[in-house]
Amino acid sequence: MTTRSVRYPHGAVSAFIPGAKMAPAGELDMASIPFDTLKFVKTLEAAGVPAPQAEAFSAAVRDSHEFVDVATKRDIDDLRKEMEARFEKMELRLTIKLGTIVVIALGAFTALSKWAA
Repeated sequence: MTTRSVRYPHGAVSAFIPGAKMAPAGELDMASIPFDTLKFVKTLEAAGVPAPQAEAFSAAVRDSHEFVDVATKRDIDDLRKEMEARFEKMELRLTIKLGTIVVIALGAFTALSKWAA
C-alpha cells in the first residue's frame, strides 16, 4: 500500500486526503473537530477493511465533521469569558448611572431644602 502525504503551507500534513482542510493550532472554529484520519484508517485496516474502503470511510467521516455545528469545550470557555467581561462592563455602567442618579437626587433635595427654608 502506498500512502500519499500532502504538506500544507502552515506545516500540517494529511495522509491519504489531498484536499483536507487543516487549520493550525489556535485557528479551529466551532465546526472543527479533531479527527486523526491516519489512525482511523489504520484501525479499519487492522479490522480487515481494505485500504481503499478505509480511506473512503475516513474521508466521509472527516467531511461529515466539516458540517457539524458543535461547540467545543474551548468555544464554551471562550463564550463564558466573553459573557463575564460583558457583565462586568454592564455592572460598571449601572454603578455609574446609579451614582449619577444619587448625586442628582441629593443635589435636588439640598436645593429644595434651602429654597423651602
